[in-house]
Amino acid sequence: MKQYICLSPSPWQAVPTRTQQLMTRLRDAEVLFFEPPSPRGRGARDGGRRVRPGLTVYSLPPVLQVDERHGFLFSRGVNKTARFITAKMDRHRFREPILWTTCPDQVHLLDSLPFRGLVYDCDRYWSGFPLEWESDLALAADVIFAASQGLIDHLSPCNDNIALLPNGVNFPMFARQEVELPGDLASIPRPILGWAGTVRRDLDLSPLLRAASELPRCSFVLVGKIEGSAQLRRLSALPNVHLLGPKAPVDLPDYLGRFDVCLNLLSDRELPTDIIPSRIYEYLSTGNPIVSMIGSGQIEHFPDVIYGAHTAREFSQLCASALTEVGSWTRCRRRDYGAAAAWSVRADEVCRILDAIGLC
Repeated sequence: MKQYICLSPSPWQAVPTRTQQLMTRLRDAEVLFFEPPSPRGRGARDGGRRVRPGLTVYSLPPVLQVDERHGFLFSRGVNKTARFITAKMDRHRFREPILWTTCPDQVHLLDSLPFRGLVYDCDRYWSGFPLEWESDLALAADVIFAASQGLIDHLSPCNDNIALLPNGVNFPMFARQEVELPGDLASIPRPILGWAGTVRRDLDLSPLLRAASELPRCSFVLVGKIEGSAQLRRLSALPNVHLLGPKAPVDLPDYLGRFDVCLNLLSDRELPTDIIPSRIYEYLSTGNPIVSMIGSGQIEHFPDVIYGAHTAREFSQLCASALTEVGSWTRCRRRDYGAAAAWSVRADEVCRILDAIGLC
C-alpha cells in the first residue's frame, strides 16, 4: 500500500476539486488529505474524517497569518502545522510517504516533514505568492504535473521533469445518454442555451446579454451560484433568461444533458490563460454543441468541435449557428475528447509517471 500526504489548497468539498479527483483515484494508495484550517479550527481537534476507504481528511490547525519577514512568528506557524501533520502521520503509521504539494506556500514545510518523494501539482498561475516560493518548490520536486503548456514553460527553468496533466472530468457521470428532466427546466421553452458554474462578479456577461437580446425565441439558462453585478441585473431582466441557482453535483449532468448548446464565458478582470477548466470537459462529455468566448491572444482549444467567438457579436452569431448543427460526427468527437480527459485516465497517467521514476 503506497502512502501519500496530500497538502490541498482548498477544503474538501461536495463539488470535487482537481486534487480530490486525483487523490480518490490513485491505485493501491492510502492518503492523508490535509485541507486549509477551518474557520473555527474544529477540524484540527477531531480525529479526521474518513471520506472513503483509504482516504482521511484533516483540517490543519489555525495559525497566525503573518508576512515572511516576521521571521519568528512565521516560523512558529510553519512549525505548528508541521507538528500537526507529523502527529497524524505517526497515528496512521506513515513512514516516508510521497508528499503531494499543490501551492507555493507549502514549500516552507519541506524541511520539517519526512518523505521519500515530492510531487508538485500545479493547476494555476500563483500570482499572489512570491516567485521564489514556487521556484524553490519546483526545484525540490521529483516531478511536476502542470495543467497546461504555459505552466510547463513557466516552471521549466526550475525543473526538467515536468509532465502535462490537464484538468479532467468524471466522464461516466456526464456522458450519460439517459438523463432526467429537472423540474425547473421542464417549463422553460427550448431551445435552451446554458451555462454551468458560478456566476462570479467578474464574469463578462456582455456576450450573453447580446445573444439573449438577439435570439428572443431561445432560452438562456444559468446554473450555479450567483454573485450580483450590474451586468447580471440587466441580464436577469430579460424574459428569456433564467437563473436556476446552484445544483447538487449529482444533478448537474441532468441539466447539461438537456442543454441544446453549452456556453463558456470569460472573466473581464483576469488575463486569459491556456488552462482548460473542467467545465469544458464536462460540456464535451455530453456531446452537445459548445460556444465559447476566446480571449485576446488565447489559444483556441478543440477548434474542430467548439465554436470559438472573439467578440460578443460573434458569440451571438455562433449561438445561432450551433443550434443548426446536424450529424453525429461532431457529437461523437466531443465525447471522445471527454473520454480521453476522464479523471481515471489522468490518475492512471500520474501512477505511470510515478512508477517510471521509482515513486510508485
